[in-house]
Amino acid sequence: MSRPRIAPGDRRQVGLAAWVFSRAAGRVAGTRPPHLFLTLARNRRLFLGWLHFAGRLMPGGKLPRRETELVILRVAHVRACAYEFTHHVRLGRRAGVTEADVERVTQGPEASGWSARERTLLTCADALLADGDLDDAAWASLRSHLSEPLALEYLLLVGHYSMLATTITTLRLQPDRPRPRRRTAPPATAERSRTNRRPTD
Repeated sequence: MSRPRIAPGDRRQVGLAAWVFSRAAGRVAGTRPPHLFLTLARNRRLFLGWLHFAGRLMPGGKLPRRETELVILRVAHVRACAYEFTHHVRLGRRAGVTEADVERVTQGPEASGWSARERTLLTCADALLADGDLDDAAWASLRSHLSEPLALEYLLLVGHYSMLATTITTLRLQPDRPRPRRRTAPPATAERSRTNRRPTD
């Protein structure tokens, strides 16, 4: 695997706000601070603006979170962006995306098990990634499921995560490391500790 072209920054390089946010985001995802955030935050002004916009799409978007994660996973798979895909497999679990869903995402919109709405969202994502456009039939299909505001959000969601896939791939970001699990005392140890205490008056 290639070395990252821009290394993730440390606290001094990214600033306190980005450092704290990255640590919190890692706890949510079950990883150490994500390399994506610590790398983009080396341009602090741009990072803060991007973070506000990205947060309005996910997790603050109006599309149901499960659908949002399915679309992101499809974009990451089509764009062959393993970092983005793996990250959103972890996040998707919290939104009800199952292992079977993840497998279907890799198979595509024609896989069995999708609802009509989910199939439309994935089909239109493929068309946008392939052609940068939707023909009239695809647009009509999308609008049969989404209101005008949601259709706008959907288009920006697909475009945003395609842009991120380009950035992540070009920067050669390395996988995020899992957070270490806290060790807990075995029950027997805890019991011995209680029985060895001196009685008190």
